[in-house]
Amino acid sequence: MVTWFENPRRLAEAYPSGLQAIQSHAALAEARQVIAAWPGYASTPLRNLDVLARAEGFASIHYKDEAGRFGLGSFKALGGAYAVWRLLQKRGGSGKRITVTCATDGNHGRSVAWGAQSFGCACVIYVHATVSQGRVDAIARYGAEVRRVAGNYDDAVRQAQRDADANGWFVVSDTSYPGYRDVPRDVMQGYGVMAAEAYEQMPPAEYPTHVFVQGGVGGLAAAVLAYLWQRFGATRPRFVVVEPERAACLYESARAGHPVVVPGDLDTVMAGLACGEVSELAWEILDPGADGFMMVPDEAALELMRRLAAAGVVAGESAVAGLAGALAARQAGLFGLDAASRLLVFGSEGATDPALYRQIVGRSHEDVR
Repeated sequence: MVTWFENPRRLAEAYPSGLQAIQSHAALAEARQVIAAWPGYASTPLRNLDVLARAEGFASIHYKDEAGRFGLGSFKALGGAYAVWRLLQKRGGSGKRITVTCATDGNHGRSVAWGAQSFGCACVIYVHATVSQGRVDAIARYGAEVRRVAGNYDDAVRQAQRDADANGWFVVSDTSYPGYRDVPRDVMQGYGVMAAEAYEQMPPAEYPTHVFVQGGVGGLAAAVLAYLWQRFGATRPRFVVVEPERAACLYESARAGHPVVVPGDLDTVMAGLACGEVSELAWEILDPGADGFMMVPDEAALELMRRLAAAGVVAGESAVAGLAGALAARQAGLFGLDAASRLLVFGSEGATDPALYRQIVGRSHEDVR
């Protein structure tokens, strides 16, 4: 069963000037210049999934594969580390006596820890009850202290903020809330690099008619949408946000017309998307800009991970949500998808928990490669 919502508030006009303060091409250019100078930078591959496209009735499917980004395994390397760099630059460029902190489902915390190690500051990362030990160990390898707290992701966010207030630390979060916007804005601007790369890797004749992006708190989706909206205005491709059924705060917020908190343990295999509260900044872009919102079951993600593995593509649990939503929408005839549609999706992570990946796919990520 397909669960979807077509957004009646979507603006068919140019990118509003009021959103320039959140995401802009000028700030993106600065982010690209900084990130491109880091050791190990390279554009990640844009894979043409021809076989899948033919099987599912698309003209083309382009998959931006973030599995190799800076050796961290996900697109998050673009956001958290860039925000750490920006924070230190604002404070004189030195990390001495500065401690950064955040809550994470895994990938953002790894990026912040890597940034802290790279730029010379201390780091404390908070994870919630269901984050796998493999992801905890991956964060700790970059020198961060990792603290596990009871509850879900949003409980970890609040604990990180309380301890930061008590200890004089700096929160580097990928979600924004009232009074906390500057750092998440930098995180999102880093994510925009991925969208800019994708378009440079395609000839104009292959530009997508549809873009489906996974949700979470909304930062990734909003960053990609902001790039598209600024570049193409009212003629931007149709844009749909996809979330797990068990953690669909953006879908529920879109239906309600305002941010809604989804309670509970948010227990989805798509761990990077297990978020119950919408990022304030992301909502300001997604609410007037997205064409629609969808939910997909965990089973759809698991099946698609295996299908991509058979094609030699290593995709983690959270990487496939956007593509899973697009395949379901095509089968249901939603959002104008048809045989002429050209699809762009973002494979946001590789095997960030190798043991879990092998359990799901039946092979190691090395074997799949």
